[in-house]
Amino acid sequence: MPQAALSASADAASTAAEIISGHDLTGKTAIVTGASSGIGVEIARTLAGAGARVTLAVRDGDAGKRVAEAISVDTGSTVAVEAIDLLSLQSVRRFAERWGDAPLDLLINNAGLMAPPLTRTDDGFESQMAVNYYAPFLLSELLLPNLMAAAPARVVIVSSGSHQLAELRLDDLDYRHRAYDKFEAYGHAKLCANLLAVEFSRRYAAAGVTMNAVTPGGVQTNLGRHVTFEDAVRLGWVNADGSLPQGEMKSIAQGAASPIWAAVAKDLDGLGGLYIEDCAIAATWTPGMPVGWGVAAASLDPENARKLWDVAQPKIVEPET
Repeated sequence: MPQAALSASADAASTAAEIISGHDLTGKTAIVTGASSGIGVEIARTLAGAGARVTLAVRDGDAGKRVAEAISVDTGSTVAVEAIDLLSLQSVRRFAERWGDAPLDLLINNAGLMAPPLTRTDDGFESQMAVNYYAPFLLSELLLPNLMAAAPARVVIVSSGSHQLAELRLDDLDYRHRAYDKFEAYGHAKLCANLLAVEFSRRYAAAGVTMNAVTPGGVQTNLGRHVTFEDAVRLGWVNADGSLPQGEMKSIAQGAASPIWAAVAKDLDGLGGLYIEDCAIAATWTPGMPVGWGVAAASLDPENARKLWDVAQPKIVEPET
């Protein structure tokens, strides 16, 4: 698959351990959301193994503690655990308050939610938008002073090739006025995540803080718990015989590689608002490329990014009344 790769030493088959090799993160501080399962665990383990002080921001505290203990055994590093529920903006605010004024070098917005039935949060948001877009937006904004204190600092937001399934709907971000399709809604939330990286970086790159969106690729984790085999066939993710159109699924170690590349690659110094795929800056999707590969140009459009920010920001960032 053609890509605008900057690093010839990394590709789709790379693992997180291979990407981090040669990087010393001693003295650096990192937060990884959703780090009690899936690629979040591998991202946290990889950063801790390179010397970073890692905090697992998780909804399930008991699971987080088990993961932290395992990572500590594997790496010799002490890993902290803090509670956060990305379905609640109040919980996000409380997490940021507990973090205080400590500098933060890396914020990995890894947690995700894919294709549940239509549900709404106590804040009134569609749940996929809440977890994949609103909560990372708010967390990144609340921790901006901490990131600036550690600048140059990076924010990574995990996206998906499914962003190509949707078009931006500024007039109905939370499915109040249109039919809800769980996969289109997932794609819409990830499209918004891509646009968040664009506008966040436009605003803050000059202060030394950038954000990039990353797709891990096809990885089998519990993120897919709401996806049936029939769903996967209909969407073209698997063939009717169970084989994969684009080859084998990535391992968790390979799925964590691109987020780690976005977090540490020197090729990305000072660069934000990008979409990373297979440890490279993704090519823009054009007809003839498989759906789900590359990045839709509309999901990185600066004007769309500004408009989305202006619509969403008052909903989530303004102080509670």
